[in-house]
Amino acid sequence: MSELISNLVRLGCRSLLLVSLGASCAHAQRTPADGDTYPNRTIRYVVPYPPGAFNDTMARIFAQKLGETWGVPVIVENRPGGGTLIGNDSVAKAPPDGYTLLGVAFPFGANPSIYKSLPYDTVKDFTPLLFGGRTQNLLVIRPSMPIKTVQELIDYAKKNPGKVSYGSTGVGSSNHLSMELFKSMTGIDILHVPYKGSAPMVNDLLGDHIDTAFDNTPNVLPQVNAGKLRALGASSKTRSSLAPDVPTVSEAGAPGYDVTVWFGVVGPAGMPPEIVRKLNSEMNAILKMEDVRRRFLDQGVEPVGGSPAQFSDHIKAEIAKWAKVVKDANIQPE
Repeated sequence: MSELISNLVRLGCRSLLLVSLGASCAHAQRTPADGDTYPNRTIRYVVPYPPGAFNDTMARIFAQKLGETWGVPVIVENRPGGGTLIGNDSVAKAPPDGYTLLGVAFPFGANPSIYKSLPYDTVKDFTPLLFGGRTQNLLVIRPSMPIKTVQELIDYAKKNPGKVSYGSTGVGSSNHLSMELFKSMTGIDILHVPYKGSAPMVNDLLGDHIDTAFDNTPNVLPQVNAGKLRALGASSKTRSSLAPDVPTVSEAGAPGYDVTVWFGVVGPAGMPPEIVRKLNSEMNAILKMEDVRRRFLDQGVEPVGGSPAQFSDHIKAEIAKWAKVVKDANIQPE
């Protein structure tokens, strides 16, 4: 009798074990992939710049549209400082679950050459998501200067070495490296005056405290149109659609000159492929919306889009390009 009872107990335990395993397997089969449940809570979109410029504008456009489509809050968090390193580093160290995004721009590709060491690896510690948009810098000059063309600026600077001053929004910014490339290609010597942002730099241009600068088209076009600043050239290969009468720097005095200012979105390294695809697909769809395209174009920015792989290639190409410019210009890393 005792042996019969023991056998029954063993059979009962095996049955319970099989039922338990079957339930576990069924549960595992019913568990959706990361991309199926994403997103189901608040997404944080870090902008390593203060509010106001296009980096912030693009983030708020994406945040609004993603929130409307997915029904979850997308919060823009401005974390300026440290030449974008503070905000960038916070995202590099965030969980790669798709709930922390980072708005990146031109300095993201230049910083590896500008700083002796970064708290992160620009290529290895981030997941490229989308090439958002691109624009040109405009080379502008205060109207009181007796200069109306790029070639006249080059000639004037060569006759007055070290006496012409130019502003930038800091070492490694697009306006700083735009001018350093211009200097190295034309052999001129002009004085660098860094500022904490575009607004104070433009104010000093308007006040005749500095002579010239490269700056994003949206930042200076209103002053150009009002006759308060004079535009000499556009930094990219083609003229700006917002200022078609302004020649490119390349055609006006520095053949081959080309600088594109760009904006994009990345996340921490190691994001699940399903979430990367979902974010990329949705943000590409947002860029095609007519109201979004209009908001981009009204600020002189061309929507781009494309795959994460294409944006990854662009970032790597920018890193290589500016490493050469920094070396040729003998800019000492900070």
